[in-house]
Amino acid sequence: MTTDSLFLPIALPLLGALLATALPRKAPLIGLLTAVLTSVSGVWLTGQVWLGGDLSVVLGGWGIPLGIGLAADGLSMSLLAMTSLVSLGISLYALGYFAGSERAVHFWPLWLLLWAAINGVFLAADLFNLYVMLELLGLSAAALGALTGSRAAIEANLRYLLVGLLGSMTYLLGVALVYTAYGTLDISLLSERIQPSVLTGTALVLMITGLALKAALFPFHFWLPPAHANAPAPVSAALSALVVKTAFYLVLMLWTGPFAVVTDAGAAFVIGALGAGAIVWGSWRALRAERLKLLAAYSTVAQIGYLFLFFPLLQAMPPGPARDDLFAACVLMAITHGFAKAGFFLAAGLVQKKAGHDRIDELGGAAQSMPATTFSIALAGSALIGLPPSGSFIAKWVMMRSAFETGQWWWLIVISTGTLLAAAYIFRVLSRAFGLEPTPQRFVTDARAEIPTLLLALASVALLGLAAGPVWSLLGFEGAQA
Repeated sequence: MTTDSLFLPIALPLLGALLATALPRKAPLIGLLTAVLTSVSGVWLTGQVWLGGDLSVVLGGWGIPLGIGLAADGLSMSLLAMTSLVSLGISLYALGYFAGSERAVHFWPLWLLLWAAINGVFLAADLFNLYVMLELLGLSAAALGALTGSRAAIEANLRYLLVGLLGSMTYLLGVALVYTAYGTLDISLLSERIQPSVLTGTALVLMITGLALKAALFPFHFWLPPAHANAPAPVSAALSALVVKTAFYLVLMLWTGPFAVVTDAGAAFVIGALGAGAIVWGSWRALRAERLKLLAAYSTVAQIGYLFLFFPLLQAMPPGPARDDLFAACVLMAITHGFAKAGFFLAAGLVQKKAGHDRIDELGGAAQSMPATTFSIALAGSALIGLPPSGSFIAKWVMMRSAFETGQWWWLIVISTGTLLAAAYIFRVLSRAFGLEPTPQRFVTDARAEIPTLLLALASVALLGLAAGPVWSLLGFEGAQA
C-alpha cells in the first residue's frame, strides 16, 4: 500500500455500512469482516508512519485546496491505532451482545458509519472536512445511543444530538472566520499563513468552545452521563472510549499546531480550570452513583478533565525533551483511557445483561459467579485510578513532575484529589462484587463476550504501562525522560 491507501480506514467501514444496510440478514458477518479489515488497515497505516514518517495525499485528482486532503502523523496515528484495536474488541463483543436481537440490523450499519467518521476526523487535513466528519459522527452516535428504544435513552440522545449540533455550528463559525482571514482551510497551508490577530483568536475560541461541547468538558458535560449510561453496552464503550477523544484530539491538534501563535497562558489556565472542575465533579458524582454504567459515565467526565489539565502545563513548558515527554504523556493518557473505559463499559454491560441489573449495592456474588468480568473491572479500574504499571500512572507521574517544574503546584491538589476519589469509587464497586451474595442472582458467564472485554482492560495496564515506549517513538520523540 502507498499513501493513496490513506483513505482505506474511512472507505472500508463506509462500504461495510452500505453492505450491512443492503443485506440486513448478513449484517453481523459483514460487520465482523469489515471490522477486521478496517483494524488491519489502521494498524498497518500506523506502522508505516512509525517507520517512515508522516504521510499525506490529495484525493480526486485536484490539488490543494480543491482536493480532499488526508494526512497522517504520529499524533493522529496514535489515536487511530487505539481506535482500530478498541473498535475490533467492541465488534467482537457486539456479536454476542446483539445475537438473536432485531437491533443488530440497525447496530451494524450505524456502528460502521460511526467508525468511518472517527477515522475521518483523525485523517482529515482540512478544517471543513473535519466539520463534515464531526456531523457524521454526531448523527450516527446519537442514533446508536437510542437503540434500546427506552424513553430515557431517546431523551438523553436527543439532548446529545442537539448539543452536538450546537457544538458543530460553533466550530463551523470559527472555521468561517479562518477562511475569511486566510483564504484556505487546509491545515498545512494555514500553519504557514496564520498570524496573531483578534480575528484568529476569536476563531480559535469559537472552535474550541464547539469542540468542548462535544468532548463534554465541564460544565458542558450535562448531556454525557444519561446518554452513555442508557445506551447499549457496546455503544456506551464506543461513545466513552472513542467519540469524546475525537473532539479532544482536535483541540490538542489546533492548540499545538496552526493556532499555537495565538495561544497564551491565560487561555490555557481557563482550559485547565475547566479540566480541574471536571476531575473533581465527575469523580464525586461517580462515587455517589447507584448504577455501574452511570458510575462509568461520570468517570469519563473526570478522565476527560485530566486530558485538558495538560494544556496549562504544555503552555508553560519551554520546547525541549521535558515538553516532549509531557505531550507524549497526554497522548498516552488518552489512549489508556480509551482501552480502560471500553473494557469497563463492556464489563458493566455483561453484569447488566447477565444479572438483570447494574445496581452497585446489589452486586454481591458477582466476583464468584463472573470472575473474568470482575477481573476486567478491576484491571480497567486500576488504569482509571492511575495505579502502576498502567499507562495513566506514567502520564500522571509526568504531569505531576511538570507541575513542579513550571511552578503550577495547585494542579497537584486536583490530581491527588481525583486519584483518591477514583480509588474510592472503584474499590466501592469491587467491595460489593466480592461481598457475600445476599440474594440469588442470575449471573451467567459468556466467554465470547468476556474475552474481548478482558483483553481491552488488560491492554490499558500491561500493553500501555509496560510498553509505553512505542507511543514516544511514534510521536517522534527519543523516549521518556521520567
